[in-house]
Amino acid sequence: MSDSSWGPSPTGHAGYWGPTEGGPAQGAAPAGPAYDAPEAQTRPMPIVPDAPAYGGDQDGDRGAARLGGPLVRDETPYAPQHPAPGPTPNPTLNPTQSPTQNPEPMPDAPQPAPAPQKKSAGRDLSAAIGVGVGLGVLIVASLFVVKAVFVGVIAVAVVVGLWELTSRLQERKGIKAPLVPLAVGGAAMVVAGYVRGAEGAWVAMALTALAVLVWRMTEPPEGYLKDVTAGVFAAFYVPFLATFVALMLTADDGPWRVLTFLLLTVVSDTGAYAVGWRFGKHKLAPRISPGKTREGLFGAVLFAMVAGALCMQFLIDDGRWWQGLLLGLAVAGSATLGDLGESMIKRDLGIKDMGTLLPGHGGIMDRLDSLLPTAPVVWLLMVVFVGSP
Repeated sequence: MSDSSWGPSPTGHAGYWGPTEGGPAQGAAPAGPAYDAPEAQTRPMPIVPDAPAYGGDQDGDRGAARLGGPLVRDETPYAPQHPAPGPTPNPTLNPTQSPTQNPEPMPDAPQPAPAPQKKSAGRDLSAAIGVGVGLGVLIVASLFVVKAVFVGVIAVAVVVGLWELTSRLQERKGIKAPLVPLAVGGAAMVVAGYVRGAEGAWVAMALTALAVLVWRMTEPPEGYLKDVTAGVFAAFYVPFLATFVALMLTADDGPWRVLTFLLLTVVSDTGAYAVGWRFGKHKLAPRISPGKTREGLFGAVLFAMVAGALCMQFLIDDGRWWQGLLLGLAVAGSATLGDLGESMIKRDLGIKDMGTLLPGHGGIMDRLDSLLPTAPVVWLLMVVFVGSP
């Protein structure tokens, strides 16, 4: 029988003492303290310290193999070329932990809580307030000094709004609504409404639509229908609705009616923004305007009704506070619908603003969106409540 020698375990692990050939059956030798070797052994057996027991009645060979074996499946065991006698301890194991169990993962270090994000208005508020105050001073000054000057302000706003709308239609959709007949007819519509009343406004609207049809005939017929349709829509949407502001101005207390119309629209928008920004949680029309909330609509109604009661009681001849409540409610509804209507147009065109003429506001059309549909509503209710001029 050959001498037994120190070598790797049958599984390739270091720290196995047993015969390499011809000795006792493999796996029979314990891995604990030294045992009596056969008399033919010529090399003294080293004293091996007691290995800790790893559960149950495991035999010493399995315990020794597991002590030096891999902890992760498919991990290749490492067998040193010149191993030292005795079992090789595994530093990753706790003496009280079973070798068949993976060490518990260390808990993640606590992460600092993210800083709360402040709500943003999405625009330059300083510029928006400055431009708004400047426009307000211009409007009030022209409104109470000379009525004709204010009519000119309306006409200029109409022409610029038409230019923005037709430019965006051509850029985004390839629709060529003729601007020249629209601009001339739009300005004439506002003046005709102030001079000749509602009848003059209707006649000017019809002539403007006819001019759009004729003007477009000078170009190739491809796209004629969509171009003239967009032109007639633009004529109705911008100058015709704006003409009702000129109609309000013709009354004896016309400047105060127009001022009430402007104040209620601005207050409605401000109430919707303030309440929606602070308390808004439920979306009003997420597919059209994700920023608008039901809470904002409630704020618009509340602010507009209070402002309407005050304006009708103190600014309008023969006005009553309860009429102002109804007027404010109607203004909040029409202003919100007007804003949503232009949001639909801008979403269809794939743009955020109609223009960049007014810093902090966008374009002229971005300020006229709630004013235009509100003008005929206020004009009609004023006629019902206090009469026409």
